[in-house]
Amino acid sequence: MCGIIGMFCVDSVNQQIYDNLLLLQHRGQDSAGIVTMDNHTFHVHKQKGRVREAFRTRDMRKLLGNAGIGHVRYATRGAAASEEEVQPFYVNAPYGITFVHNGNLTNTLQLEQDLFRIDRRHTNSTSDTEMLLNVLATEVQSQLTGRDLTPDQLFDAVASLYHRVQGSYAAIALIAGHGMLAFRDPYGIRPLILGRRLSDQGREEWIVASESLVIENSGYEIVRDVDPGEAVFIDVDANLHQRQCADSPRLIPCAFEYVYLARPDSLMNGISVYESRLRMGDRLAKTISETLPAGDIDVVMPIPDSARPSAMQVAKQLGLDYREGFYKNRYVGRTFIMPGQAERKKSVRQKLNALGTEFAGKNVLIVDDSIVRGTTSREIVQMARSAGANKVTFTSAAPPVRYPNVYGINMPTRAELLAHGRTIDDISDVLGADHVVYQTVENLLESIVENTDIKDLEMSCFDGHYVTGGIDEEYFRWLEQNCSS
Repeated sequence: MCGIIGMFCVDSVNQQIYDNLLLLQHRGQDSAGIVTMDNHTFHVHKQKGRVREAFRTRDMRKLLGNAGIGHVRYATRGAAASEEEVQPFYVNAPYGITFVHNGNLTNTLQLEQDLFRIDRRHTNSTSDTEMLLNVLATEVQSQLTGRDLTPDQLFDAVASLYHRVQGSYAAIALIAGHGMLAFRDPYGIRPLILGRRLSDQGREEWIVASESLVIENSGYEIVRDVDPGEAVFIDVDANLHQRQCADSPRLIPCAFEYVYLARPDSLMNGISVYESRLRMGDRLAKTISETLPAGDIDVVMPIPDSARPSAMQVAKQLGLDYREGFYKNRYVGRTFIMPGQAERKKSVRQKLNALGTEFAGKNVLIVDDSIVRGTTSREIVQMARSAGANKVTFTSAAPPVRYPNVYGINMPTRAELLAHGRTIDDISDVLGADHVVYQTVENLLESIVENTDIKDLEMSCFDGHYVTGGIDEEYFRWLEQNCSS
């Protein structure tokens, strides 16, 4: 998971992209980068750390131009601490292309061989984003018949890319002297949204971003989601070109976006993230009432912030008091997207503090958005008991995470996953909780897609079904050898 943004405006875009990356900071904390385009010249600054740490006034002054792309990174592939992995990436031919990507490719071994042996291209990092950029550059080069690059040639290049690349990807590219290209994988696993506004001079300005909140906060109107398998191109005269480039596109968006990744004030694929989390709470409450003894709960408490809507609905449906028992330190980042188990465990107690007066002598039901590795959950149960809780029931608005996610979320190995190979009783023992209750897969699906035409979600970490195919035992072994965190 990462956050990406592209802007094509009348005036300078550097400050606008910086401000919008702050809005996407929840999608990645490892590094941040911006590239702007001034006619045929790219200006770039990228660095490890969060947005406010990565950019200084002197850096911003160098980012000239009226078009640009930005990225915040949450490492799922490649070394989190390596400068070479920081996006945007760049290739100088054809024309010069800079590139940002949110997602994860699943056929990188084959791509690596093909890029070197067939395309005669070299990648200087372990990043699948650099691979994706080089595939795009190769396919664009193969379409050229003269000096000019047409939208149809670009779209043909993206269509060829779809035949070569497997996995999840929402991507934005700047092509020197030509414009901005954005495209989304044929299943629409990762989000990408298009926005538009008129400048003070009455000229069209465009934005593409990972979440709708960026578009709305920047004073743009949401045009629509970029469709699965679609590419859009904004040329240097700010004209929008668009084409469906995939053979058989299907919208199967990532369920985990709605569970945890996205901000609640975002709209993705026509679905309100906030409202979907409310519905998760409604359905979780029903499961809780069918599972736990009546009268065994005194209060309902959320783990802030993403579990709060679900917890409010659980309390409402069960007729129980809703209390805020955990105080969040907002100067500590999201623990799930921190690199490494040691760093995540260290940050839990820095991030949360239990208010003893809310726990003392009570049977507490804690609602979290999900349980992945169990690191955070185990610490929270211990904190509740230390604060004086009589009984601790731990509940998850998402189903058990039993399988690796290979589409851009850092849960790559089975051994890391608390629920893999364990029963609910086993999980309760590991967490030190009196009871553990999970959402069902069916209820999660219904909570998200209710009142839409969407039939399926990418839920591989819950049900083991990988929509792109090609994920087998051999692939899992490769993950476990190369991608453990």
